[in-house]
Amino acid sequence: MAVTKAILEKWMVAQKRHRLSDKQVQMARELGLNPDKLGKIDNHKQEPWKAPLPQFIEHIYFKRFKREKPETVKPLKQILKEMETKKKLQKEKKEERRKQRALSSDSAAE
Repeated sequence: MAVTKAILEKWMVAQKRHRLSDKQVQMARELGLNPDKLGKIDNHKQEPWKAPLPQFIEHIYFKRFKREKPETVKPLKQILKEMETKKKLQKEKKEERRKQRALSSDSAAE
């Protein structure tokens, strides 16, 4: 599934709001949780039976993947930076292909 900048920005907001670490955000993303709905499963101190959100994410991650943590943890800012560099590289390649086509069509017209 393609990750867009808007989705990553939602995760960044959720990370700040719920005080999650990069590891916990990655776990939640791998679990397929929705960043907009994390508030519903977060403990609001009125529900003492409910586990705090970071521990809840770690618990369900372990249940599903049988691992304590993801193999590689990437901060959201790093993922955004990689996406931007990849996009720039694709634009440069596309521009190069356009130049090549323009040159080949000019030589074919002569």
